[in-house]
Amino acid sequence: MFAVISLGNQQFKVEKDQVFLAQKTPNEIGIDFDTHALLISEDNKVHIGTPVLNNSKVVLRVLEELRGEKIHGFKYKKRKNYHKSWGHRQDLQKFQVISISAG
Repeated sequence: MFAVISLGNQQFKVEKDQVFLAQKTPNEIGIDFDTHALLISEDNKVHIGTPVLNNSKVVLRVLEELRGEKIHGFKYKKRKNYHKSWGHRQDLQKFQVISISAG
């Protein structure tokens, strides 16, 4: 059984007990929370929501908060003595799928 869920602006294909990284949410470490599934596949049946399955429930647990890899950027203008460098690190959370139910 697997489900497709939406967290932030990304979609993830998840299975029970799977651990994955996603953008940081307002949930705290160790807290379980639930979300609706966009699609659930169990055995040979596929349930597709428009846009979500209202009776579905995917329970997730926040395991830890971390930061992604640093991305470096640089821009310059030739012959004008102008250059600017910047960096960015995305805040991430590690999630574990506790249960998936189609409802």
